[in-house]
Amino acid sequence: MSSSAPAKQRVRKSPKARRAEIVGRAATLALTEGLECITMRRVAEDLAVRPGLISHYFPVAEELVAEAFGTAASEELEELIPAERPAGSALDQLARFFARATGARYDDMSRLWLNARHLSRFRPVLAERVAVQEAAWRDRITRLLREGTAEGAFRPADPAVAAIQILVVLDGLGVHANTDRSNRPPAVTNMAVVTAERELGLPEGSLLALVHDAVASGTANGAAASEPLANGAVPPAPTA
Repeated sequence: MSSSAPAKQRVRKSPKARRAEIVGRAATLALTEGLECITMRRVAEDLAVRPGLISHYFPVAEELVAEAFGTAASEELEELIPAERPAGSALDQLARFFARATGARYDDMSRLWLNARHLSRFRPVLAERVAVQEAAWRDRITRLLREGTAEGAFRPADPAVAAIQILVVLDGLGVHANTDRSNRPPAVTNMAVVTAERELGLPEGSLLALVHDAVASGTANGAAASEPLANGAVPPAPTA
């Protein structure tokens, strides 16, 4: 009598499911190891498939790199500012946006944005995807500011310009994701929130207080509260 175990049958996935699996693995690599580590061979090894299967869906590796970045950035945006706004005012949503953008998870995203912007100098396909994601961020934040203006909470001179100003500050803070920020003064850490208060005509400290409350209570992420932030300081968000 044979004692050998029956051979494990490989599950045949639909093209849509297989493509999503490939992109998902590549996006994880992008976040944890960097876009340079995304190769057809590496993704194939991680998924225990042949490299030819990866090239069937992505004939050019650069296309997979761009798709991985786009997927990770889109998921980040949807988590920070959902397309379908949850219950609450635009002011509440803006406070949650700043509060969500905290911790190691978003340091990883800041590093990915730095990585993508650097590589986009040399990779046209990635450069196009970076531009698409930057526009998506501008549009999503601009829409939120316009909704807040319609509600009477915000008074920006121009919602689109205010959105860009907020993102520019977030970009500047995100550049330091790889450096020690333990001694950064709260006045610097809070620059993005303070900029939003100024450009939206909010009372000084009002938005910062809401952000701090969201972080302390854990309502920003719908999970356990993060560690309270000293002096109401809010770590910088990753940017797009």
